Amino acid sequence: METAHKRPNYILIWVYLAVLTAAELALAFELPISRNLKLVLLLFLAVWKALLVALFFMHLKFERWNLRIMAIIPLPLALIFLFAAMSEHVW
Repeated sequence: METAHKRPNYILIWVYLAVLTAAELALAFELPISRNLKLVLLLFLAVWKALLVALFFMHLKFERWNLRIMAIIPLPLALIFLFAAMSEHVW
């Protein structure tokens, strides 16, 4: 039995990614807010963009759950590396 799913509108997703990139650039260079808040907002936007790419352009949204798990497994290691790099300047 075939599982039918509606094809995503790739142009619309590309527009979302372009708008998020423009928001990142405006946030990084134009807004006079604190450095820590700016970093948190930029990380949030980057994760949002990565999820859009993974779900739609890598087609993980339409795959079985076990393949999604295989894509999620490396994330804790990436977070460990991220926090190690961020804490390096503290020491």
